[in-house]
Amino acid sequence: MQQKKTLAEKFLTPAEQQQVTEVVQEVERTTSGEIVPMIVSRSHDYPTAAVSCTVSMVLPLALLLTNLIGERIWIGANNMWLFLALFAGCHALLYPLVKRSDRLNSFFLNHRQAEQEVEKGALSAFYTEQLNKTRDANGILLYISVMEQKVWILGDAGINALIDQVEWDSVVDALTAGIKDGTAADALCVAVRRVGHILQTHFPYQKDDTDELHNLIVR
Repeated sequence: MQQKKTLAEKFLTPAEQQQVTEVVQEVERTTSGEIVPMIVSRSHDYPTAAVSCTVSMVLPLALLLTNLIGERIWIGANNMWLFLALFAGCHALLYPLVKRSDRLNSFFLNHRQAEQEVEKGALSAFYTEQLNKTRDANGILLYISVMEQKVWILGDAGINALIDQVEWDSVVDALTAGIKDGTAADALCVAVRRVGHILQTHFPYQKDDTDELHNLIVR
């Protein structure tokens, strides 16, 4: 049986992934900076969101079943012990399914927590993917967390010393808007080109430059 695709895998079609990869390669011929777009399904498990979602589904179901079953077995439609037993049973059955559903959990996210988790996810990925180990400390991560619909841009020390965060904030805003408008691939390509244009001034292409990092990561 074919394995179900994750949100990250569905974010771009294979053709769009190739398009983004080619744009990264094209842009990196104009700058020594290393640009790495990374797409992840989610940045955290969000157990609280899964619990809230499950409760919102189980509560009316348990009330309905209590009414139906209670009348049939002559213990009444408002029996608290029957309700609690049904609630616990339904919760135990549904919670594992809800926890795996990115779509359902997205409706119950705490947006402040989501912002923090995406930032932490980007920071972790930056070091895991070794963007901190480029020759000129000029690696930059374009981190997209699909379930949260959030983007984070993180540059290495060499970039941060020369380029203000305001420059990246405008790229983040435009890319986020493009994703929400349903033009993710085009928006990501535009973002890569804008990042390359900003880097080009401070990190021009060097003849001995090599492609040190992945051109696109989908995880």
